[in-house]
Amino acid sequence: MNSKSDGPAGLGFTRGKRRAMRVSQEDLVTWRPMEEGRDALWIVEPSAGGVDLESWAASNRERIESELLAHGALLFRGFGVASAAAFRSLAQTVTPDLLDYTERAAPRLSVDAGVYTSTEFPADQRIPMHHEMSYSHNWPTKIWFYCDQPPESGGRTPITDDRELLAHIDPRVRQRFADKGVMYVRNYGEGVDLTWQEAFQTEDRAQVEAYCRDAHMQTEWRDGDRLRTRAVRQVLARHPVTGDTVWFNHAHMFHCSNLSPEVRAALLEEFAEDELPRNAFHADGSPIDAAMLDHLRELYWQRAMSFPWLQGDVLLVDNFLVSHGRQPFTGRRRVLVAMAELYTNRELAAVTAGEAS
Repeated sequence: MNSKSDGPAGLGFTRGKRRAMRVSQEDLVTWRPMEEGRDALWIVEPSAGGVDLESWAASNRERIESELLAHGALLFRGFGVASAAAFRSLAQTVTPDLLDYTERAAPRLSVDAGVYTSTEFPADQRIPMHHEMSYSHNWPTKIWFYCDQPPESGGRTPITDDRELLAHIDPRVRQRFADKGVMYVRNYGEGVDLTWQEAFQTEDRAQVEAYCRDAHMQTEWRDGDRLRTRAVRQVLARHPVTGDTVWFNHAHMFHCSNLSPEVRAALLEEFAEDELPRNAFHADGSPIDAAMLDHLRELYWQRAMSFPWLQGDVLLVDNFLVSHGRQPFTGRRRVLVAMAELYTNRELAAVTAGEAS
């Protein structure tokens, strides 16, 4: 991978410089930025052996919340979190109500109640930077990651501060999306992506229809047990606590330009653009200029920060303030995920894609 894709290198100290560091609660833990001069990710480490992270977190929930709002992401390292069960217990201590993964866009395996594997995606490919479920009408406010097995190489989970990103987006791109909006079209049951049963976690069409009505999605049942949905969604989102406005959509993820040229050509030989397993359009159904999405994807990676996973690492991110992705890797990699604090976008107009067009 090129340097833009890899993002900044790991966690070493800068030679000749002293890094900013804060000590918390009777010197039990220290706080420091991952990268000098950038504030999006802070590392939390024990000052000495024997600090139980879950117990410490139970006494410091307000501190964790305030630091997360300030920085966007916290990496808890060196606390010896030894299992998926310990990870789940820690996550629930800080964010008691873990979420189920509904309206799925990628395959995951359930490990425990509210705990899943990270996206099951080929190891030789990277996952673009994104906010979890920004294609939906609701999404988790917080996401937990746990490194159960670090890979032999690669496999980082880079993050990008979307407060910084918004200021660097080409004004013409921002204005185009402000004027035209975004709509996602998904086709389930074509044999090349998720089935509707897997995406909505049910075998009942009535349940799917009820969910989609509540989510302001248009449904179209097609022959062969296929389903097409259309959903007009937000381009920007405003953080419910800080008030920060961030770029918050899946256009660059779902648009067919995100596919490799070979895969895209093969799919377009078989499907029309609105029949692809997933694609993005403007809210009126008009095409999105792929060059705008290339600009966004490149900008995300240029501004990404990353670190090599170590066994037992726990990463907590604010899903509004930072986006995340995944780099290619070799060897076995097992990173688990838990989501918490569901946010519903009540400002979305209850307009179906058909009405919008």
